[in-house]
Formats: sequence, structure tokens, C-alpha cells
Amino acid sequence: MQVTETHAEGLSRVFRVVVPRADLQQALDAKIEEVRPKVRINGFRPGKVPASHLRKIYGASMLREIIDSEVDSATKQALQDGKLRVASQPDLKVESDMSKVVALQEDFAFSLNVELIPEFEPVDPATLSVEKLVAPVSDEQVQTALDELAKSQRIYAEKDGPAADGDALTIDFLGKIDGEPFEGGAAEKATVTIGANQFIPGFEDGMVGLSKSDTKTVNARFPDTYAVETLKGKEATFDVTVHEVRAPAETAIDDGLAEKFGMENLGALRDALRQRIESEHAAQSRMRAKRALFDQLETAHDFALPPLMVEQEFAQIWRQIEADRAAGTLEPEDAAKSEDELRDEYRKIAGRRVMLGLVLAEIGRRANIDVTNDEVSQAVMAQARQYPGQERQVFEIYQKNPQLLAQLRAPIFEEKTVDYVLELARVTTRTVDRETLFADDEV
Repeated sequence: MQVTETHAEGLSRVFRVVVPRADLQQALDAKIEEVRPKVRINGFRPGKVPASHLRKIYGASMLREIIDSEVDSATKQALQDGKLRVASQPDLKVESDMSKVVALQEDFAFSLNVELIPEFEPVDPATLSVEKLVAPVSDEQVQTALDELAKSQRIYAEKDGPAADGDALTIDFLGKIDGEPFEGGAAEKATVTIGANQFIPGFEDGMVGLSKSDTKTVNARFPDTYAVETLKGKEATFDVTVHEVRAPAETAIDDGLAEKFGMENLGALRDALRQRIESEHAAQSRMRAKRALFDQLETAHDFALPPLMVEQEFAQIWRQIEADRAAGTLEPEDAAKSEDELRDEYRKIAGRRVMLGLVLAEIGRRANIDVTNDEVSQAVMAQARQYPGQERQVFEIYQKNPQLLAQLRAPIFEEKTVDYVLELARVTTRTVDRETLFADDEV
């Protein structure tokens, strides 16, 4: 096997590999002799099948296995000899006529296009300064959460008289645009709660004042961001018939409410709500500190990025953008931009992600940060728990797919590296209220 570097520019390397047909012939002969004692074919005694017969039957498939092995060996040799760290899977281009190679009439020649991880000196984490926002949980926040729980357990009772805000109505409705019914615009015995904002603007407001057996034509408008393309921004009318009006009864906030949620008493429920809010605050606090850290890491580094890595990251982002656009769920600020503007913006985001990934990988490598098998197993278990009754199948899928395991390993490595950097960085804490902690989530 001959491996020759034919191109070296920036982070790109190209190697040409030639495996002489004589080497392929020798490897095939050795393979045939290895399997001959084990082969059983009708008409021949065990272990006595002629090599020529085996070559005729199995030669092509054996050669393909040999070629795959040669490709793997050549890739490893090229990277090891050059002490290269690759940024992505090498791109292989076959130069030979494979039908002639398999027939042992031609050498096997191919090229390997390799993209390298850039060499750079990562910033010293001790030189970084990060402000961490923290927000204590107030009694008022716990009470608000408790009120929401009680509201979710409300019991509705039939009432006489007109419907008001908070009441629930059972109705039939038929929606029309320009006087014609539209698909998905009709329902029978549907429940509408006034003020719940579960229907398009104007629809719930149109229920106010209606009583049992009333009919009414309600005017409403589909939002410009509505998921169904054909209904976006359209004015519609709904012919409504009321079957029942029900008013909510207040739910007592007591031990009985706590028992509905599996708690021993009201005190235990309050404690559980406080812990939940504390967890929300801790997660938001870490997210903001992590974002601030990433901003500093980006500012502190300037090196060439592997183009293919950036393109792959951008392609992944863009697939999601196109899916959101097709579903009508694109963010309003994005929907207002041209495709060129969106591509430029998200290509920059892709570049940022690649740079941060490389910086964290290098910091973690130098710090000997590793992800243990136990940590990966716990991550697999967490994934499996999302599919009750199918846990075993999920485990088997991950066991058979190294790429899926790598996808679980990557975020664990990132979080451990972030922890390492924050331990060394100068971290100051500032106490704020919940509104400030959660304000401007994109910062």
C-alpha cells in the first residue's frame, strides 16, 4: 500500500492511496486458505474444496472485505504518520474502476480528503470573569404556584344566566371564510373556557354573555403566524350554538388539595413547589452564566474554522429552520427576514457553535476530562425512561449504534468542561429577582 500526501493547504489535507493488485491477490489467497478448512460445500469432502472453486464463489465478496480493511488501514496510517487530528470523517473518492479491481485487473486507488482540527492555544480559564445571577424563592412565588395548582383542579358547575370570564361553555360551531366552511373549522360539543386563550383571538371573547341554547355568529381573525398556511391572517365567522354554561367553583387550598398530588399535607406540597421553583432558578442561573462564559470564550479566540464542520452544523440548523417554516412555527422576527438574511445569520451561529465546541474540546483534552461509561449508561437510562414499556428496545438501539452513544457523550463532556472552567474562573454572584433572572432569555 502506498500513501502519498498530494495536497496541504490550511486545514485541508489530501492523500492518494494505491493498493497494488498483487497485494490484493496475496490477501485474497491468504483469506481463502484461512477459510478452506471450515467450508462445507455439497460434493466436496470437508476441508477439501479447491481454492479455485472458493475464489469463484466467494472471491468478489472476500475482496470487498479486504478493500474495506485496506481503506481503514490507509486512513489510520495517513493520520498516524502525520500526527493529524481530524475534524470530521475523511471524505473518500475512488479513482479505480471497481469492476476491474474486483476482477484483479487493476490496482485499487483512492483519495482521502481530510479536514484537520486547527492548532490554537486556548485561553487560561483563570483569566475569565463571570457574573452569576441568583434569585431567591419568595413565599409569594410559592403561593402563586399553589394558586395555579388549585386553579387546575377547579370543578365546574352548571349555571343559569350569561357566561362571564372564566366560565366554560359546551358548544357546537361551524367556521366560515368568505361564507364558505373551511377544513378543521367545525366541532360538536366542544369545550371553550373564556380567558384560557386556547382559541384564536376574538373567539373566546365572543362567548361572553351567551346563555344555554343561545346562538350567535362570532367574528374572529386567524393570527399571521397561524400554523396552517391557508388560514394565516384570514377573517372568519363562526356559527355557535350553546349547549351548556358552567361556572368554576373555587378549590380549597388545604390538605385535601395536597393529597390529590400525592403529598401528605399542605406543608409538604408547599415544600415541593418551593424545590421546583428553586430548580428552575438554578437552571436559569447556570444557563445565563454559561452563555456569558461562551461569549468570553468566543471573544478570546480567533482561528480558522474547519469549513466542512461549519457547513455540517449550518445544514443541521437550516433543516430545523425549514421544518419550522413549513409548519408555520418560525419565530416572528425570523419570518420577517429574507432567506439570504436568515442564511447569513444562522451561518454565523453555526460558526460560533463550531468554535466553542473546538475550544471546549481542547480545554477538556488538556485537562484530561473524560466521560465515564457509567455516565453514558445513566444518560441512556434517562432516554429509556421517556419510553415506558420500551426501555429494553431503547437500550438495544443505543448498544448497537455508536453514533447515538456519541450524541449522548458530547453534552456530558461539554457540561463537565464548563464546570471545570467555572471552577477556575473568577465567578461573582449577584442577587436579583425572578423577573430579572428570566428577562431577555437570548442574552
